[in-house]
Amino acid sequence: MPRNIFRRAATAFCTIAAMALAACAAEQPKKPTGPGIMMIVDDAPVSEEKLTKAIAPFFDDPALSETRALVVMQGGRVIAERYAPGYGPDTRLISWSMAKSVTAVLIGMMVADGRLALDEPAIVPEWQTPRDGRANITLRHLLHMSSGLDHTEMAEDGIEIFDADTPRMLFLDGRENVARYAETRPLEAVPGRKFEYSTATSHILADIMTRSLTDSKDPAVRRDAMLEYARGRLFEPLGMTSAVPEFDRNGTMLGGSMVHATARDWAKFGEFLRNNGAVRAAQMMPTSWLRFMKTQSPNDTSYGAHLWLNHKRNKGRDPVLFPGKGPSDVFAALGHLGQFVVVSPQHRLTIVRLGNTPDDQLGPIDDQLAKLISVFPKG
Repeated sequence: MPRNIFRRAATAFCTIAAMALAACAAEQPKKPTGPGIMMIVDDAPVSEEKLTKAIAPFFDDPALSETRALVVMQGGRVIAERYAPGYGPDTRLISWSMAKSVTAVLIGMMVADGRLALDEPAIVPEWQTPRDGRANITLRHLLHMSSGLDHTEMAEDGIEIFDADTPRMLFLDGRENVARYAETRPLEAVPGRKFEYSTATSHILADIMTRSLTDSKDPAVRRDAMLEYARGRLFEPLGMTSAVPEFDRNGTMLGGSMVHATARDWAKFGEFLRNNGAVRAAQMMPTSWLRFMKTQSPNDTSYGAHLWLNHKRNKGRDPVLFPGKGPSDVFAALGHLGQFVVVSPQHRLTIVRLGNTPDDQLGPIDDQLAKLISVFPKG
């Protein structure tokens, strides 16, 4: 999620999230020998001393707290990992907005299947009425966060935390049917003209995917159809055996915010993106779709199609990642509270950092990620 929108609301949001949650195929490396112990393979392309020095601050520097898991995968192989006490290789951790990138990949697979079309109007029943401008919204608009829908991600000036769309949709009055909540919002701009980061947008995409798989309105049927597709087309081929997406009571996948997986499995997802949709030389989806995801959107230079880019942002917007401190072709799936899947194609590198850090305190983590990338040779 963009970081500036949380400066006044992070604490309240975390409280709501905690209450709600309380209610509710690479070569396998050696397992760390115990909690909080780091593992580095013997034949890493970087010295153990350099790797240890670059990884240690994520866990030992108070300015970078709280890191729970860090995995470094290079050339398709886990070469280093470290976990905080109480966490390990088998611990599932929440994605928050990294789920958006999973949703974008699944959309791309459905486009390749012919189930959906990128530049045709998105078929949302709520929008199919005479003179409804929302009928002009396409999947491209939704993936670029440029639908024009009036979504307020989090608290801003004049908007209280409980009135913002994301907490209302996930934890309050919209939680039983997130798609209905998101799809009933009016337009505030012409589709394609304005960038507005929105978890609600990704839940609309999840609903569109589900309706492309089944006409049923039965929540169990909807859930099973989407889960079977996600597992069969993405999670199982990648070896992401731990991946568990959440669904609302209407059977819509929470594709904007809630997929649980181990750090190793998130690294497999990053490698899939780095390899342009290939797994062990088998092309799982068109390379053109991954190129599309990594191409900057018209209205925000640091955002692609549900994927963040290491580019300077438009004037007045806070930087994301580390533009100017690392390769410009670095891209990432990012989530609330410091969830990162960072990919550097030049270094054949995927880094996963999962933790619990307020969004307005992520600058030191960005900087350390850039330093970690820099210790690896290119090529």
